Amino acid sequence: MLRLPYHNRYSYSPIVERPDYSWPGGKRLAVYLGLNIEHFAFGAGDGHLLTVANPPPDPRTFAWRDYGNRVGVWRCLELFDELNLPAAHLINTTVFDYAPQIVDALKARGDEFIGHGRTNAERHGHMWESDERRFLEEVRDAIEKASGKRPRGWMAPWMASTHHTPDLLKEVGFDFLMDWPADDQPLWMKTRSGPLMSVPYPIEINDSPQILVRHHSPEEFRDFIIGQFEELLRQSAKQPLVCGIALHTMIVGQPYRLRLLREALQHIVNHPQKDKVWFTRPSEIYDHCANLPKGTMVPPPA
Repeated sequence: MLRLPYHNRYSYSPIVERPDYSWPGGKRLAVYLGLNIEHFAFGAGDGHLLTVANPPPDPRTFAWRDYGNRVGVWRCLELFDELNLPAAHLINTTVFDYAPQIVDALKARGDEFIGHGRTNAERHGHMWESDERRFLEEVRDAIEKASGKRPRGWMAPWMASTHHTPDLLKEVGFDFLMDWPADDQPLWMKTRSGPLMSVPYPIEINDSPQILVRHHSPEEFRDFIIGQFEELLRQSAKQPLVCGIALHTMIVGQPYRLRLLREALQHIVNHPQKDKVWFTRPSEIYDHCANLPKGTMVPPPA
């Protein structure tokens, strides 16, 4: 019998066979916004690309990314305020020194800080275990110092990982990760120090791969968000589900894309069945699921 390499982090579980439960207040679909707030090195390292890169230092590309911190994030926050929507922010810690006004604005909204590395100019998937532990501790401590709260969730730059990342996240104090887009419900993952939750984070309903990689239009991305929401809302009659919407400040923060994002979010907040929708943040999803009766969620492998 052929045995493929396997991670042994979670057990296989068909979604149609799981116990039913509801979100707070009997809601059926949890919706959250995950806004990526990122800072990049000039002329070095990795970075999102709108078009073909010039040879370093490539100020055109750096400036396009920096638009997200100078303009895009503020337009996104204005939109969220306009629609009275909470949000979670996957934020590079180098933003704290570069643009401290952003930190103040997120704290004023009561939003959640998700660990998102130091900068998206680097990926940590190559690190030795001891180096990765220090890296995670550095990010954890920087967020706690800037926000006043220990970060509970993690989503790595580029969704990068080593074989040890879930173990280390558990050991340095994170409650959940968002790097494993395997499900529409939270799931328990096995680590060497106890269970760690995976909260769904979308790689499809995500402006970066859809717009920068697949070259879809703002109108198409609006329709993807609406289609995802409508179908998940329909399916949530049978079981509670999570609809995450992943955004980047330099992408949807561009005015012509923001206009279409507004249409998508207006569709959701004004929906005739919005009484079934829980507008929330990832840590609240974690708290609800962690307190469900034993056996409701599939346990991690023994």
